[in-house]
Amino acid sequence: MNLRQIELLRAVVRCETTVRAAHELGLSQPAVSNAIKHLESQIGFPLFERINNRLFPTAEARELCLDSDPIFNMHAAFEAKVQDLKENRTGHVRIIATPPLGYSVIPIALRNFLAKRPNTRVSFDIRRFENVIESVDNGLAELGFVLGLNDYRGLEGESFFSERMVCVMRPDHPLAAKETITPDDLRSTAFIALERGTKMGTIVRQAFAEVGVPFRSSVEVRYCNTACILAESGVGVAVVDPLSPLSAKNLAVRRFEPASPVSASVVRSRKRPLSRAAEAFLREVRIVAGETVSRLS
Repeated sequence: MNLRQIELLRAVVRCETTVRAAHELGLSQPAVSNAIKHLESQIGFPLFERINNRLFPTAEARELCLDSDPIFNMHAAFEAKVQDLKENRTGHVRIIATPPLGYSVIPIALRNFLAKRPNTRVSFDIRRFENVIESVDNGLAELGFVLGLNDYRGLEGESFFSERMVCVMRPDHPLAAKETITPDDLRSTAFIALERGTKMGTIVRQAFAEVGVPFRSSVEVRYCNTACILAESGVGVAVVDPLSPLSAKNLAVRRFEPASPVSASVVRSRKRPLSRAAEAFLREVRIVAGETVSRLS
């Protein structure tokens, strides 16, 4: 199986029909259909189930696509580097962040950075934790910004912010009258939980377990920003990182006990030195983070 065949397989899995895959790849539909049949004949097992003109990938096809992700991530990083060299972008920095940082500290740091270096080009994306780590590791981004970092082999991490999780709700919610919210206070109200297995979700569950309160929720979401939006809409109460509520206009933010610390970190590759532009941007992030800590205090 060559790279072109893998690319074609990934396109059909993603698009679910040969027509859409053909359009994406700039090929004809018969060419894509014949290529898939030839590939299945070549490897000796089916890659798709064909139902009502749609293609449903087999478990084997999904496994092949998953294993090919690093290859195409490296290829994307290589193409980006070639393009930078072609356009002589010596001042180009690629950054990626999880939502709490991507919607709070990073935009302010980016504004300050570009005010001093207007000719620098920035590529910025907001993704989930795992995607940030993977993008930095594969060279798609120079700097990644995350909450709740553990030790990741191959990546260098630096904590630049540490605060406690907070409880958020509408100002007219009965719990808004309290200065401190505990898991016991959340027994009898609609609780918006963070998804099990996520960094922030694990921190909240550990706080409930620490005081022996059963963990129950009305709604479960992946991101703290989503939890804040729901809390602001009156869906319930949530325990989130201290950064996510900063952009909300109608949220009461209260201390949460037991204290549940969370730190923000920047990750970079140990295999590649940072560009001067990335170093300069990181300095701006440290400054804004310090100002944010003072604001939260």
